[in-house]
Amino acid sequence: MRRPPTVAELASRVSETARSVEVLWRAGLVPLPRVDEGIRSLVATRRFGPLAGSVRIAAHRDPMAVGIVDERGPLTFSQLDQQSNALARAWSERGVRPGSAVAVLCRDHRGLVLTMLAAGKLGAPLLLLNTGFAKPQLTDVAAREKVEVLVYDEEFTDLLSGIEGVDRYLAWTDSDLAGHELPVLDEIIASADDRPVTPPEKPGGLVLLTSGTTGTPKGAPRPKISPLHSAQFLDRIPLRVGEATFMGAPLFHGTGISQFILSLALGCTVVLRRKFDAEQTLRAVAEHRCSAVVLVPTMLQRIIDLGPEVIGRHDTSSVRIIFVAGSALPPGVGNRATEIFGDVIHNLYGSTEVAVATVATPEDWRRAPGTVGRAPVGCRVALYDEQGHRITEPGVTGRVFVGSGLAFEGYTDGRHKEIIDGLLSSGDVGHFDADGLLFIDGRDDEMIVSGGENVYPVEVENLLVERDDVVEAAVIGVPDDEYGQRLKAFVVVARGASLDADTVRDHVKRNLARYKVPRDVEFLAELPRNATGKLLRGELS
Repeated sequence: MRRPPTVAELASRVSETARSVEVLWRAGLVPLPRVDEGIRSLVATRRFGPLAGSVRIAAHRDPMAVGIVDERGPLTFSQLDQQSNALARAWSERGVRPGSAVAVLCRDHRGLVLTMLAAGKLGAPLLLLNTGFAKPQLTDVAAREKVEVLVYDEEFTDLLSGIEGVDRYLAWTDSDLAGHELPVLDEIIASADDRPVTPPEKPGGLVLLTSGTTGTPKGAPRPKISPLHSAQFLDRIPLRVGEATFMGAPLFHGTGISQFILSLALGCTVVLRRKFDAEQTLRAVAEHRCSAVVLVPTMLQRIIDLGPEVIGRHDTSSVRIIFVAGSALPPGVGNRATEIFGDVIHNLYGSTEVAVATVATPEDWRRAPGTVGRAPVGCRVALYDEQGHRITEPGVTGRVFVGSGLAFEGYTDGRHKEIIDGLLSSGDVGHFDADGLLFIDGRDDEMIVSGGENVYPVEVENLLVERDDVVEAAVIGVPDDEYGQRLKAFVVVARGASLDADTVRDHVKRNLARYKVPRDVEFLAELPRNATGKLLRGELS
């Protein structure tokens, strides 16, 4: 039986709620003195969920404001609301009910957005599938999550051929529609009634998937999200009402979907592209005067690798925020981006399970490149050793545990992650510096023990990518008869540069302890990564 909260805990919750409301007011999400608008927003969010509710409120506030822009052009908030009404009604007539699991495998475009909105309006849980998954993973996930409706882009048809017993719909086609036997979202929407739908008893919620680098990805449901939780992002990231956001990170990923929902709640225009292209991103940012750009680190690196001549062709003076998350941001990449775009880097650390943990502001980054910053309002972060004792000294590495109102409540298969003192394991290890800024040293299962010394790959990798002649680097442990394991580095050399293994080893030897020097060095054209840029270490050997 759960014990009742103490007076101190209740006081802390009240204080945290007050701080959250202040953060939301500063961003423009608390429309004082129009209390009626605030109440309407809360009601819509509670009925339809944060995404469909936000679009409905934005459509009421300014029907002609542009909600999204994709390759087919703009859609206003009113059009998003009406077209998703039509899709929800059409699906309801075809047997989709509250609780019917809807899975979607799409790139970022209006078909994906309308599917998310319609599912919310029906109270159907939405499973966001990763476009980088293999066929067996998709088949296994669909069976485990009991998918009834499958929405996808034509290009993924073969990947989904192993899934049986579901209703299928095409969201995006690259060929002549006349040749398709499957229903297409555009046609269904055009032929259906677009009047408002009756709210479901409860929103369907979202099911995100872990990265799935090995085995079947686990489902991490988000059945309910409070509007107050937006403060966890807005506390340290100055997004504001009525601006424009370029969404580079895919919407199926926690980074992309969280910022997409938040941007729509702020009444911002969100610019979407089906596939990432570095220069096209700059062009879109300039065209739509985007104030925020949401990226994973490899995308940011590709942008800065364009060089000053190409970057200078595009006016990016509107950018106040480059929001980076999804994997570790190397200090060298963040520093180069700061030199080019100014003090705009906001480096978020979190995961599919814990959601938000910390955010580094541009000031944090200037003070300590590589940091992931501090916990925002509504979040707590603590470090523990292997015995479960809390670590408070700066510079001491420990396991990272996080408390957040957005954290999941367990995987869909019934499993959970370790919890200590009410905080959830992130699966990473890290340390605080003397100023209380958090640094992530690596995954707790990536530590290399070489000759009795512990080495976390990220330290060596960051050192290597600081070199101008290195684009990417990865370090793993390989078996060694004498030391148990030895370090092996995989290096991607910059275009036009020349680099050999001895130079790599000498560079590490001059800057780090001798046991951190990789004995083996292999040069690759590129490192293996998944769709969100996360390194696939298991494919290196």
